Amino acid sequence: MRIARFSIDGNVAFGAVEGDSPDSLVLDIIKGIPYADFELSGTKVPLKKVRLLPPVLPNKVVAIGRNYAEHAAELGNEVPDVPVAFFKPTTSVIGAGDSIEYPSFSEELHHEAELAVVIGRMCREVPRERVKDVVFGYTCANDVTARDVQRRESQWARAKGFDTSCPLGPWVETDVDPGNLAIQATVNGQQRQLGRTSDMVRSVEDLIVHITEAMTLLPGDVILTGTPAGVGPLHVGDEVAVTIEGIGTLTNKVIKRG
Repeated sequence: MRIARFSIDGNVAFGAVEGDSPDSLVLDIIKGIPYADFELSGTKVPLKKVRLLPPVLPNKVVAIGRNYAEHAAELGNEVPDVPVAFFKPTTSVIGAGDSIEYPSFSEELHHEAELAVVIGRMCREVPRERVKDVVFGYTCANDVTARDVQRRESQWARAKGFDTSCPLGPWVETDVDPGNLAIQATVNGQQRQLGRTSDMVRSVEDLIVHITEAMTLLPGDVILTGTPAGVGPLHVGDEVAVTIEGIGTLTNKVIKRG
């Protein structure tokens, strides 16, 4: 099931996305919140008549760096012995169709296409065999990075945590196996990144076990699982799209920060 979060006539709701053709997609509005038992209302609205919002409002976004060997190599880094984890604040999160604002303190903005894991229940110290029980679903993400700032500053908070640096969407897919999905980034229709989630150094299971050893994850929290090789520059006016097999396409335009 594809679960979207949207606004219509000033109201915010969740809905199940139905249909296959982009022009015929509809949302069946959900009664309640999707992390618990819920019912479909039967009230349907065309997707083209709503504004898609970030599919979740995470309490925290835990991101993992250097989880694809070829990406680590292209930036002159080695694969670390343990996962490199960092946070992106909730204020960095935007949805499909929202604008990425080019930060004034950077001159080298990069795209990073990533598979995002959405947590469905509160969890801590999750054993490997229980990982599937705590995952709500998966969505597309773009870990937008001020690369020049990342090189200058040993902590990545500004380089990866600035406002609008975490596009998520367009919806959460609850029924997909994350083990071997194609992941692609295009800029203005030109392919920049193409990889598979099977190339991740550490799997979704590995990451959830590792992260929950240290902290409690809450419903709606998001884990970014790293990016394949091919990261590159974004400029004002560019349109960047992240497509993940079995999930969908997340598209955003880059604008000058006003």
